[in-house]
Amino acid sequence: MKAVKTPEESRLISWISFFAVLIFLGLVLLLDQLIKPTSSVYMLMTVLQKGSVYALAAVSMNLLNGYTGLFSLGHAGFMLIGAYTYAIFTIPSTSRDTVYQYFDAVVRFSFPETFSNAMGPVGTALGVLVAVILAGLLAAVFAYLIGLPVLRLKSDYLAIATLGFAEIIRAICQWQKLGPITNGSNLLKSFARTSKFKVAVGGLKLTLSTFVPVLIATVSIIIIVKLINSTYGRAFKAIRDDEIAAEAMGINLARHKMISFTVSSFFAGVAGAMMAMVLSIAQASNFKSAMTYEILLMVVLGGIGSTSGSVIGSFLFVAASEWWLRGLDSGSFLGIEAPNIFRNGFRLVVFSIIIMIVVLFFRQGIMGEREISDLIILRRRKRKAGKEAAK
Repeated sequence: MKAVKTPEESRLISWISFFAVLIFLGLVLLLDQLIKPTSSVYMLMTVLQKGSVYALAAVSMNLLNGYTGLFSLGHAGFMLIGAYTYAIFTIPSTSRDTVYQYFDAVVRFSFPETFSNAMGPVGTALGVLVAVILAGLLAAVFAYLIGLPVLRLKSDYLAIATLGFAEIIRAICQWQKLGPITNGSNLLKSFARTSKFKVAVGGLKLTLSTFVPVLIATVSIIIIVKLINSTYGRAFKAIRDDEIAAEAMGINLARHKMISFTVSSFFAGVAGAMMAMVLSIAQASNFKSAMTYEILLMVVLGGIGSTSGSVIGSFLFVAASEWWLRGLDSGSFLGIEAPNIFRNGFRLVVFSIIIMIVVLFFRQGIMGEREISDLIILRRRKRKAGKEAAK
């Protein structure tokens, strides 16, 4: 159950959130310097990198599915647009002919390269930021064009239409006639990626390979939370609960649905750009419909209608599938030997069973519709009530 906060409680939560975010970002920056790729716990950095990507993707999907009540399955398509846009506009001019070895590339410049020539190292960071924003904007433009016809649909029909859009976009990006732009079915590489993000402060060289994607995801999620807590967010929730009542209250359904759809797609595009940064390649075959289902699973595990739940569900999903259960590929679990037919994919079998158990015992997800702030407020009120009762 969500707690209705007083002004004093809202200020308290704001300060707690502010300091928690600062401490978390500082810790990530510290770990970036201490944990090297050769370290035995480097998988923690991989989880933080991929978890931040999926956390933003899950929160942006939750904005649409959980808060507005629009069941869309086109997230992988918008992430693909973001990944390709980022990759295309950050490939250095010296590597472009090598990457587009079978085509004559249409785009001949790189944002980081262009800005760095004029502004130095600061220009490189600015160029990466511009490419990330452009990735989100292009995904939002496609969402607006697609949304004009498909947002008239509801429920399963909307899901099927958006899923179809994602598959069409994936096929178009691999179309050989668009090779001069997308490189056809070949992958895009050699662009600005997290492993190369470093900055010199005085005589100290700082590694930012994990800090940058975590920072982008954190800022993006904060913006989404601000939107959810605004008048637009309240309109989204009203549409989700009862469209007829929302329209009777004066809410423009078409306008607010379009806003939710384009904003969600914008941040999906940003998540796609982050995915390209982290994986160091961009290829349409990586953005299949299965990716959308995985993101939807993270939302459901965390709790539909809970931003905190989407973040928690994303990191748990990535940590379990990429790290904690990785040893199961040997074919044994708690002393139980897997049959030969499961020997190569025993990790996925165990992971699927764990997900089923979580869904059975947490019908509304780990957080339900609550946020971490609700738990803090309820605990504070309970403690305060206990003190008053003891007097």
